Amino acid sequence: MLRTLAIRDFVIVDVLELEFSSGFSVLTGETGAGKSILIDALTLALGGRGDASMVRESAAKADISAEFSVSDNVQQWLLENEFSDPEQQLILRRTIDNAGRSKAWINGITATATQLRELGDLLVDIHGQHAHQSLLKAEAQRTLLDMQGGLQENAAEVATRYKAWRNLSRQREEFETNAKNVLQERERLEWQVGELDKLQIKAGEWENISQEHSRLAHAASLLDGAQEAAALISDSEHPVLSQLTAVQQKLLKLLDYDAALKPVTEALESACINLQETTYALNDYLNRTELDPARLREVEQRVETIHTTARRFHVAPEYLHQEFATLSEQLKQLSDASDMDALRLQEEKAYQHYLQAAQQLSKAREKTAKTLSVAVTAAMQELSMAGGSFAVSLNACEPAAYGLEQIEFLVAGHAGVQARPLAKVASGGELARISLAISVITSGATATPTLIFDEVDSGIGGGVAEVVGRLLKRLGQDRQVLCVTHLPQVASQANQHFQVSKTNHNGKTISHIDMLDNKQRVEEIARMLGGIEITATTRKHARELLAS
Repeated sequence: MLRTLAIRDFVIVDVLELEFSSGFSVLTGETGAGKSILIDALTLALGGRGDASMVRESAAKADISAEFSVSDNVQQWLLENEFSDPEQQLILRRTIDNAGRSKAWINGITATATQLRELGDLLVDIHGQHAHQSLLKAEAQRTLLDMQGGLQENAAEVATRYKAWRNLSRQREEFETNAKNVLQERERLEWQVGELDKLQIKAGEWENISQEHSRLAHAASLLDGAQEAAALISDSEHPVLSQLTAVQQKLLKLLDYDAALKPVTEALESACINLQETTYALNDYLNRTELDPARLREVEQRVETIHTTARRFHVAPEYLHQEFATLSEQLKQLSDASDMDALRLQEEKAYQHYLQAAQQLSKAREKTAKTLSVAVTAAMQELSMAGGSFAVSLNACEPAAYGLEQIEFLVAGHAGVQARPLAKVASGGELARISLAISVITSGATATPTLIFDEVDSGIGGGVAEVVGRLLKRLGQDRQVLCVTHLPQVASQANQHFQVSKTNHNGKTISHIDMLDNKQRVEEIARMLGGIEITATTRKHARELLAS
């Protein structure tokens, strides 16, 4: 549930902090006052797109913070994405500066807009004021039906299996039309894989053999250098180790006169020990290192072979083993594809795999369609469409990524009329009412704790508006509902009422949002009923609406 929303320097809002309760809340105000700004700000906090135009004029950046109570599935998401909080609170924050740069945080931890959107889907469901327009599109109708039945995963599985089947179909078709080209390509790959197989190069071999070659090629220089270093330290006429030991002994005798020399003698002692260890290491290196012309010739031949092969395949020597793996996989796929009978069998199996999932999805859609049809038809009766009906038709079609049927919403505006496609029969008012009915019904089936309706009641008036208010209030009994509305009949049903207004300050328009008490609600409802001129009659009517 949305608890608080803090807005700073967003569009025409300078500073705004709102607290929300459960139940049904409304936002009202005069046209142009900025009623939808709150929804836009919340959408931004939930990962929506933003740009520099959202920053209030002369401000450096817009800053939106939203605090939510945390449900079990939200807490699980936070744990999985390492955004957990011991107090189980959730704060989303989003900023956009006047250059259009955006930043986001979840519980104070930097997040991406994608993460905000994923989390936002679990928190809020927003029905925009133009939602009814999308209902005219077949894709939107199919998506809505699948969401109502919780069939998104089923539909995704069908799409995946369809893609796998069609890929095999195209592969088989391409082989049939390009059999000669496929054969030539396979022969080329067989030669390339054979050449690399002869080389038998392993991962990391190039680095190891390059180091060995460098060591063998410079063995004489390495031996001379090590022998000279060992002699200077311990075997020359005046070895460094002996001189350093003599210096240490001389200073040790002077310690009785001044203890301040102790750190110096200790450092000299450590240096002598290190030099002695160095002598041992050099002698050990000399014992292990020898000139090996035969091995050098062997390594040089291997290096040359690898170099030549790498140039032939146009890759760096260290990537030859990867090239072998890639070409081997391509050859395997092409060899599999060259077996027409095997390819046809794979294609048929993939099709049956797709068909099984698609048929299961069709059965689930049919069940959901019946339930949704009954529920929306019932809601239409309440919305002054007596005798009207709504039906979800599943029309068989050729196998597709979305399944075996096209989804079509059919509606009859009143009794005795045959149901026809929604886009062809519904007037603007009817479409708005049907859209609202569908929104309320489908929202009731989701687990989203907060539902927002942004002027979805446009095109509705009179007694229907009162019914709409009752529907939203009923929905608010189970979850948090927030509605931007211009209808007094809807606003009067709310448990919490916010008024949006705007003022002119120093030549700039500023939007304000205030929570109304009972007396202020009477005035606002009266304004919505009677316009600018508020009379005793409109106030009386407003009180009656609130009382009912």
